[in-house]
Amino acid sequence: MNIGKILPVDGYTVVLQGNFPVDYSKSLTHLYQPLLGIKAVSLYQTLLNEMDFQTEMSTQTHHTLMNYLNISLVEIYEARLKLEAIGLLETFEDKTTDQTVFHYMLQKPFSPADFFRDAMLSQLLLHHVGKDKFTLLKSHYLRQEQQPMGRNITASFGDVFDTIHSNFDAVQNVNRIPDTAGPQLDTLDFSWMEQMLKSRMIPYKRVLTTENKRIINQMMQLYGLAEYEVEKCVLWALTDENKLDMEEFKEACHDTFKNSRKVATIQLLPKQQQDNAQVVPYKQKESMTKEEQLINELETISPKQLLEDLSSGNHASESDLKVIREIMTTQGLPSPVMNVLIHYVLLQTNMKLSKAYLEKIASHWSRANLKSAKEAMMFAKKEKERYRDSIEKKQKNYQNYKKQGTRTEVVPDWFKARNQKTNQPSKTVASVDLEREKEEIATLLQQYSSSSKNN
Repeated sequence: MNIGKILPVDGYTVVLQGNFPVDYSKSLTHLYQPLLGIKAVSLYQTLLNEMDFQTEMSTQTHHTLMNYLNISLVEIYEARLKLEAIGLLETFEDKTTDQTVFHYMLQKPFSPADFFRDAMLSQLLLHHVGKDKFTLLKSHYLRQEQQPMGRNITASFGDVFDTIHSNFDAVQNVNRIPDTAGPQLDTLDFSWMEQMLKSRMIPYKRVLTTENKRIINQMMQLYGLAEYEVEKCVLWALTDENKLDMEEFKEACHDTFKNSRKVATIQLLPKQQQDNAQVVPYKQKESMTKEEQLINELETISPKQLLEDLSSGNHASESDLKVIREIMTTQGLPSPVMNVLIHYVLLQTNMKLSKAYLEKIASHWSRANLKSAKEAMMFAKKEKERYRDSIEKKQKNYQNYKKQGTRTEVVPDWFKARNQKTNQPSKTVASVDLEREKEEIATLLQQYSSSSKNN
């Protein structure tokens, strides 16, 4: 929850960074607003207009923003986070004993033309508004200027000027991406891709230019691609001259995402906050039991990292990741629950990841609506105890059955008397049969005589 991140009495100031493009309002309305929503864009425009009322001696409070925007403080905080993530705002906190003041530094939005040149933002807009609307916006804001007729005879810089040559050669940083405007992304290390290109005798400097690295980073984080998936996309988009065709690369990234994740669109959604997945300080970990430490790790780690940890740091196989991805998407299991499931199945099957076994348990856990690693761990324990009790009961019943087969049968008294009669001398038996025969003959004669009288 974001309650309490900002208080109504907390102050704020607004500073403008850079010069805004002339058509920035069009960018905010038609291009940024579909991605961020109306609340974030309204907050940005309100902060921009608030600068006219600021003086060096006065500080506004966030209660003012609540009145202007007519939204709650939690919604203001969430809108602020969206502006920060997309690259339109930087926030600095100045906390004293008397008051907390937030200094908001507004960043200039892209002009419409620059917006469509940014690979990540343009792809996000495509997924949010659809292909038809995206094509209409792009054609409207990127109108092709009419090319003049004739041969271009414009003089170049080298034709007119001469420069002083220096022995200093500028070294290009091929491993890191410099900070740029736009969405705030994590810095990516490209040493792995550099080694891959070298091993294939491909000139990596021609491929990993500053602009190409920026777009590769954007596509990788936009679609959530693994390193091996990005490598395939880069190799697919290389031209005969070993240059990276960006349109081909973006299409390859989208196709890879669509085929592997079985999802046809990308949306900017609020990141799910898991109360149980908070990072536990090291000192607090020391006081935790081994089971609590395991649950904490399973709450915070990814399934891919779990597989690699259980295989002594080796890369998780593509087939295993595919199985896990399919089960998570079809059964709707959260990542912590999936981690417990992986850990449980590996322990039960001698470290073999059986797809059939995973699917069987996953469907059961999905119906149980498990949400956290702790819930999954307790549920797995109960199921295991129930299974153990069932086995013990079956074994006990089987043992009782075997005992019944060897015990002395209880013989009823009438059966004993019958046996005693059977064991009497043959003379007695014969006399008994003779008496019974006489009685039967007498009965038949009586019945016959009565029937004769009636006739």
